[in-house]
Amino acid sequence: MKQNIAHIALVVNDYDEALNFYVGKLKFELIEDSYQAEQDKRWVVVAPPNSHGVALLLAKASKPEQKRFVGDQAGGRVFLFLSTDNFWRDYEAMQAEGVQFVREPAVQDYGTVAVFEDLYGNLWDLIEYTYGHPMSKRCR
Repeated sequence: MKQNIAHIALVVNDYDEALNFYVGKLKFELIEDSYQAEQDKRWVVVAPPNSHGVALLLAKASKPEQKRFVGDQAGGRVFLFLSTDNFWRDYEAMQAEGVQFVREPAVQDYGTVAVFEDLYGNLWDLIEYTYGHPMSKRCR
């Protein structure tokens, strides 16, 4: 059997402002942006460049109970992990785009990592795993 997690839904306030951040600042690729007439919403999928893993489904909050989770989908914990093959290249590029880092880079046993916020305040790790770490082969 082979299975994969295809998408993670990320609740956003607005499709276009989310696209400006993820595609404009993080340089993610727009995989799909199509209108779903039967539900009167868009199906918007983005992913890191050259990624073959999980993609983000940008899901616009449409009810009050959904809106309160925008920016706090993990209760203040790091929610998503963006692994890279070159930490310093991506860290510097993200800083140049105005991405806010809330924890400075640190070298750990498992790799080099820093924490940044997305446009809504969700926390992300930017991480380059140490060669030989079980996750390192997934980003090479």
